[in-house]
Amino acid sequence: QVQLVESGGGLVQAGGSLRLSCSASGRSFSSYATAWFRQAPGKEREFVAVINRSGGSTYYADNVKGRFTIPRDNAKNTVYFQMNSLKPEATAVYYCAARVGWYNIFPREYPYWGQGTQVTVSS
Repeated sequence: QVQLVESGGGLVQAGGSLRLSCSASGRSFSSYATAWFRQAPGKEREFVAVINRSGGSTYYADNVKGRFTIPRDNAKNTVYFQMNSLKPEATAVYYCAARVGWYNIFPREYPYWGQGTQVTVSS
């Protein structure tokens, strides 16, 4: 099993940047594909980005492509989420999630979740 803790959320102005971190404890974090999802008030949880277990492959939602990146450092058991050129519609609670095996964009496929970190983008 793996335990996940997100950090780095906060308030930022539109056009600004934030870097989130997802720190993992437990065994063999490098065996887990890791994704970021977000959930805005009154909306369903949506996929944002995912990275495979080695860090060699990533996939992004169309609305963040080119602005957000999801690097990982398996030596530090951490996956990051660099968000640039933020827009007010990015305001949400951001969650990291992990699953063994290949990556997936559906929340139901991830058994391990962090508690979430709030990101608020002001206009």
